[in-house]
Amino acid sequence: MTVRIGVIGTGMIGEEHSRRITQTLTGGAIVAVSDVNAEQAQAVVERLGLDARVYASGQELIAADDVDAVLVTSWGPTHEEYVLAAIEAGKPVFCEKPLATTAQGCRNIIDAEIEAGKRLVQVGFMRRYDSGYQLMKEAIGGGRLGEPLMIHAAHRNPEVPERYVTPMAIHDTLIHELDTFRWLLDDDYKSAQVLFPRKTRHAHSKVEDPQMVLLETVKGVRIDVEIFVNCRYGYDIQCAVVGEEGIAHLPEPQALQYRQAGKLASEILQDWKKRFNDAFDVELQAFIDGAAAGQIGGPSSWDGYAAAIAGDVCVKAQESGAIEAIEMPERPAFYG
Repeated sequence: MTVRIGVIGTGMIGEEHSRRITQTLTGGAIVAVSDVNAEQAQAVVERLGLDARVYASGQELIAADDVDAVLVTSWGPTHEEYVLAAIEAGKPVFCEKPLATTAQGCRNIIDAEIEAGKRLVQVGFMRRYDSGYQLMKEAIGGGRLGEPLMIHAAHRNPEVPERYVTPMAIHDTLIHELDTFRWLLDDDYKSAQVLFPRKTRHAHSKVEDPQMVLLETVKGVRIDVEIFVNCRYGYDIQCAVVGEEGIAHLPEPQALQYRQAGKLASEILQDWKKRFNDAFDVELQAFIDGAAAGQIGGPSSWDGYAAAIAGDVCVKAQESGAIEAIEMPERPAFYG
């Protein structure tokens, strides 16, 4: 069975996902696209050689009889509307983060999915599919490290544009860590605090950079995350889990090592897409396979909701400088 997929949002990530589904993965075909910029959508169809119809709106695409499943890769504030429409249509939907721009929006999606009686939503938290993080998950779950005590992490970008403002360090950057640590530890958050060290001269006036986010989980694990989005030297993701019996470090991306001009060196990635390229492949293949089997797995609407709640509190902590409580509702059995 070939899963006929409609893509809403043909910007950078939408085109990348369309490319991998068409050229790399199996079992799926892009048959429909939509974007607020119709010319851009048509250009993507032509660049990728797609046999796909360009729809005037995401709603029309979702309603199309020849669309079996939906990818939502549009602007964040539109996600809730399209995911709800896909649920109402009974169609599996892959939604890039954020699931919605507010915790209430995520809750609306959860309520709709529960009412539909079937999991239809997979959220684009691709780090769960990264081989390095998978190894860390196995080490923690297998008890090799003993009980986890601390996590030290960093999320560094070479630079960000003028439109990137201070809260985006949480909603656009830390959001991945907020999901990943819950998944690694099988735990929820209890509190958050955000500290601002000395500001780098490379940061523009609308963003405080770097930032330090301090999290505490319900089980008492302490987490510190450095967010440094103008680090200049490259795209660098670091994570170390400290346990009672040992420490696990996230493996470095594979890179060619050079002995040249009196130096031993290896290159550092500059592009986040290349860092998690394989993980994107695995997560989207899982979605296609799940849609074909009628059983969607992976990061759920509840995971999107939990990350949104924690993210909102982290933004509050940016503003207050205080330790702010994170209160998670009880998880419905539907997502057990």
